[in-house]
Amino acid sequence: MIKTPFFSYSMLAQSSLKNNMPNDDIKIREVNWSTDKESLSKIRSDVFIDEQNVPEKLEWDEFDNTSLHFLVTKNNKTIACARLKSDGQIGRMAVLKKYRNQGIGKKLLQFVLQKADSKKLKNIYLHAQISAIPFYENQGFTTSDDIFFEADIPHKIMQKTS
Repeated sequence: MIKTPFFSYSMLAQSSLKNNMPNDDIKIREVNWSTDKESLSKIRSDVFIDEQNVPEKLEWDEFDNTSLHFLVTKNNKTIACARLKSDGQIGRMAVLKKYRNQGIGKKLLQFVLQKADSKKLKNIYLHAQISAIPFYENQGFTTSDDIFFEADIPHKIMQKTS
């Protein structure tokens, strides 16, 4: 299989319909913080700062400049994002509320995992909000026993196992 930095899911219309996903043009691409900061920031601000009340000073950090970033568009509208740090940590994964539970987060995570594989990153992990643990478990992550808090939100560390 040839791995590319850009996928279009519009050609998967039949399988998308089976997953209750409308036949829309979904694209996932790797982007650069310096050129796509506005789009990435808008999604993260909407989801983390506005919805989840994460303080702005905690949302933006020194890793934004050095991480790989990913954007999802649907019919040319930016709707989701994630980042991958050089140590294998997946983070800042966010899907706008209107687009949740449509398989977009799963497709985004699969794309990020493919990129981690192509970079030969061995230790893939994330800090999952407690409410998101079942989602990540379904994607092959296992959880630690310890709960910790980031921005007053309970999390657990999860490792990719397969």
